[in-house]
Amino acid sequence: MRYKEIFNEIDEIIKAELAVESKLQAIADLLQQKISYYDWVGFYFADADNKVLNLGPYAGLTTEHTQIPYGKGICGQVAMSNETFLVSDVNAQDNYISCNINVKSEIVVPIFVNNKNIGQIDIDSNTLDAFTTEDRLFLEDIAKKVANLYI
Repeated sequence: MRYKEIFNEIDEIIKAELAVESKLQAIADLLQQKISYYDWVGFYFADADNKVLNLGPYAGLTTEHTQIPYGKGICGQVAMSNETFLVSDVNAQDNYISCNINVKSEIVVPIFVNNKNIGQIDIDSNTLDAFTTEDRLFLEDIAKKVANLYI
């Protein structure tokens, strides 16, 4: 199973003597390179006082969405719901923020530290209905590992 192999590589990145930003960049790069339908992989982090998400390390095309208000788009909805949001077809979502006209599906997984949503992993795919339950579980496990970087 490719997820197990990738998960082991992420463990190695997390254990490495690197700054947190560098670890997150390495994780984003790894996911985008190893999983063919992960076309854009990024981290957004919460600024709860101002109710916005700020873009962190990412892999893929440049995005103009460096700051997303809570409630706006899939990421903003996850900031408020605190639940993973898997979107099979972004065109069917009224509250979708388009980062790239080629994106067809998206998954956003919250990252919790001490039961507080500090951010999220955001993945876009240029493939319709790209993400499975297996992707969701895999990414939720990665979010737990990322959370440990902030404890």
